[in-house]
Amino acid sequence: MIKFYEDLVVGEENRLGSHEFTSEAIIAFAKVYDPQPFHIDDAAGAASIYGSLCASGWHTACVCMRTLIDWRDARRKEAEARGEPVPVLGVSPGIRDLRWLSPVRPGDVVTFYSKVESKRETKRPAWGLVGHYTRGVDQTGREVLSMHGSVFVARRGG
Repeated sequence: MIKFYEDLVVGEENRLGSHEFTSEAIIAFAKVYDPQPFHIDDAAGAASIYGSLCASGWHTACVCMRTLIDWRDARRKEAEARGEPVPVLGVSPGIRDLRWLSPVRPGDVVTFYSKVESKRETKRPAWGLVGHYTRGVDQTGREVLSMHGSVFVARRGG
C-alpha cells in the first residue's frame, strides 16, 4: 500500500499492471518450481486436460506479486518526488482462498488488480489492518487468478 490507513477507501481498486506469459518463461519457471508435464512440455500439455502447455498457478501468483511490488514501488517514488509523506511498509499476515480459475497459456496477457475490501483497527495504534481482493484477468476478460489477503498499513502519526 502507498497510502496511510486513514486514506484508503473500501471499494477502491487499482490496476497494477500486465504481464505476457511466454512458452519459454512458463517452461523455465516450471522446470525449477513445478515440473509437472503439462507445464514443461508442449506435447504433454496438449495431451493433458488443459489441451496445451500452461503456466503453473504458482508462476501466475509470483508474477502477480512482482507486478504488485513494481506498482507499489513506482507509486512510492512518485509520492516521494512530490515531497509527500510516504508510510512505512507493513507486513502481511497472509492470503486465503488463492484460486487458479483458468489456465494461463503461452501468449496470454494477464492484467492484475487489487481492491480494498475492508479496514479494521488493531491493538497496535500505529497500524490498521486492510483486507484486499487481488485478481488477474487475461486478454479475453477471463479471471485466471484470485485471492484475498490482508496487510498492516501504517497510520498517520503512528
